[in-house]
Amino acid sequence: MTSTYSQEEDFESNILNTINTFFDGLHKGDTILLKKVIGKDLLLQTTFVNKEGISVLRTTTNSDFLKAVSKKDPTTVWFEKLLSFTMNIEQNLASVWAPYEFYINDTFSHCGVNSFQLFNNNGNWEIIYIVDTRKMQGCDSSD
Repeated sequence: MTSTYSQEEDFESNILNTINTFFDGLHKGDTILLKKVIGKDLLLQTTFVNKEGISVLRTTTNSDFLKAVSKKDPTTVWFEKLLSFTMNIEQNLASVWAPYEFYINDTFSHCGVNSFQLFNNNGNWEIIYIVDTRKMQGCDSSD
């Protein structure tokens, strides 16, 4: 019989693997790999403050996200460096908070925090929602 502690360790490992697979797919521009770890109704949102100082919330659907990844210029390299993880798990729901830095062709672009919501779909953790912040200033890499 598996203890709750062992099960939680397995969940944590599987959740981190899911997130790492997501970024592997994003970095490679591999939508087939991405589809293995995202829910069919994935919703992505980004919040940022525009040049006028107004808070903006931008929403992207699963299909629009996959289309953008598939159309990325193959000579352009996207790299998102995750700085840490904070994870909470309750039954078949997990939440992961992950500060990041984003680079385009090895040049710092922006930083922020990702918030992932994952669902354990009969033994497979899948990302069902991502919301992130984006800022150009106040990041260690850009200061």
